[in-house]
Amino acid sequence: MYVPSLPGAEPRLQRRYHHLCLSPLSSAQRLSAGVHAPPTLAKGFATTQAAYRFFANPRVELPMLGAPLVEHARQTVPECCDRWVLVAGDWSHLHYNGHESKTDRIELSRKRDLGYELFTALAVSDQDGSPLAPLCLELRAQAGVYTTRSPTVLKPLSRLDGLEPAMDYVQGQRLGKPVVFIMDREADSVMHLRRWDATGKQFLVRANDNPQVVHEGENKPLAQVARDIRSRLKRTRPVLYQGKPAQQFVAETIVVLTRPACLHRVDQKTRRKKHKRIHGAALALRLVVVEVRDAHGKRRACWLLLSNLPASVRASQIALWYYWRWRIESYHKLLKSAGQQVEQWLQGSAEALVRRLIVTAMTAVLVWQIARDPSPQAAQLRQTLVKLSGRQMKRTKNSRGFTEPALLAGLTILVPMMIALEVMSPEELKAAAHELMPLIRSMASPGPSGSG
Repeated sequence: MYVPSLPGAEPRLQRRYHHLCLSPLSSAQRLSAGVHAPPTLAKGFATTQAAYRFFANPRVELPMLGAPLVEHARQTVPECCDRWVLVAGDWSHLHYNGHESKTDRIELSRKRDLGYELFTALAVSDQDGSPLAPLCLELRAQAGVYTTRSPTVLKPLSRLDGLEPAMDYVQGQRLGKPVVFIMDREADSVMHLRRWDATGKQFLVRANDNPQVVHEGENKPLAQVARDIRSRLKRTRPVLYQGKPAQQFVAETIVVLTRPACLHRVDQKTRRKKHKRIHGAALALRLVVVEVRDAHGKRRACWLLLSNLPASVRASQIALWYYWRWRIESYHKLLKSAGQQVEQWLQGSAEALVRRLIVTAMTAVLVWQIARDPSPQAAQLRQTLVKLSGRQMKRTKNSRGFTEPALLAGLTILVPMMIALEVMSPEELKAAAHELMPLIRSMASPGPSGSG
């Protein structure tokens, strides 16, 4: 396991970057300083000030901070991906209601809901769905979009209009294998699907039920097409649905999109909505219908997936790839509620916040490396981290025995512990904790069997 270096940075900034990559592995409390002190025995105020200077340093540009993440993806793609690199993209609202010091917040879902909008493009293995590294991170604020693909703040666009430059950036990173972009229903826009196909992008998008398509010479809603081919559904594999065993069924057909696009934009001068119909060429796509059924055969979920992937990629594989799209949701959860508590951070501006977000992304990369390492040493480390985390794991037959949030929680204990042992002997630590040692010994010694 390793952390790539910042390209072109001086040695002092290199050391500070590596130090900050471990900073989320300290005991993160909600009322801690704006930047948690890295796990060291140095004074917390001094380390917090050093982190502040790093995040405010104009020489540390966002593409420079994002480069180690991309470099890690380049290094891991050859061993973790067979033919394709899956890139799951999604948006997430970061809510900062009550953070009055953040004067560049924007309205999110409603008028009094203030914060920032985060977009992440996450590289995922086509072998087993393992997350590899965020390739692009963007944060929208009042001034515009702060992004790892540009040293300057960019003009905000609509979500899908802004998605295409991010896709172009990912494709230009020389990952070694062709990219498949996986998006949820928000990306079901016929204008953008035509544009992506025309520019050679391979995509997999969950479709809405209502749009009209041409199927076998007839114009009908997509949901009707799914019903028409339901008899072709074949069981492909067992999956988990909301933590319970289920079966996945798949069928596919070809549909043609001929409808015009409906463009909705807001005039920047008048602030009025403008609507425009845009006609385009017919676009033939694969429709993959996926059903997830529980042990009793009841349908629990149904996905309508549109893709321009070649026929060499089986429909069952497409269904599995979309199933792995959930990795991007898990990453945002790791940031927000299952580990990093990003919505409690006290940075006073979007620019400082996005710098810390990018550095913290490398912490997630380290956790993912531990999670997918097949060596016996890594298995032992995972068991140790779960024990240190104090979290309960499922003991079902096919469970992994760990979760990424549990590994992260265990690291927040192990890393400071190991650093303490670097500067203090076990005897010195025992002497410092003399009053607690009887209690520690009683907890460590095996007690009588039973519930107690």
